[in-house]
Amino acid sequence: MSSRLPLRLTLASLLLPLLTSGCVVVTDNAIGSETARKTIVIPAGQGEAYDAYHYAPAVRVGDTVIVSGIPAGGPGSYEDQVRRMFERAQKVLEAAGANLSDVVEINSFHAQPRDSAAFNTEFERFLKVHKEYFPSGYPAWTAVGTTALLAPGAVVEMRLVAVVGAGRSEKIKRLD
Repeated sequence: MSSRLPLRLTLASLLLPLLTSGCVVVTDNAIGSETARKTIVIPAGQGEAYDAYHYAPAVRVGDTVIVSGIPAGGPGSYEDQVRRMFERAQKVLEAAGANLSDVVEINSFHAQPRDSAAFNTEFERFLKVHKEYFPSGYPAWTAVGTTALLAPGAVVEMRLVAVVGAGRSEKIKRLD
């Protein structure tokens, strides 16, 4: 018993400064908390995505919402298709408790351009619609050209990441 006592004192003397220095200690309660829970979000009318195709339209973990790819297709002009895509994205975000102002990242996949010049031309068309939905406080964005999308006839597919409440307070930090 006496051989263990110095070891306990040594561990305590090592841990005490860490615990009192402002370090965050994760407990078992934090691991099982609501912030760590994964919630599959299936908006009305999108159950087939989950049931037949085995993907969630959106997943929410804590305040982070990840929206699966939403294709821009159907009738109308390129701009009409892209607007419908943003409208669908807005509905999925709302079902998860977020909105477009909470979006922090966009990934867009463009099927029509075949070279950089064509991509720039399409990007200008896409950007006009994008500005309607993101007039300020722009999210991070990666635009990728691709040869095919899963949805037949889709010209673009877009994936989003949002943080619930992020749109209530934004700050632009320019370092130029």
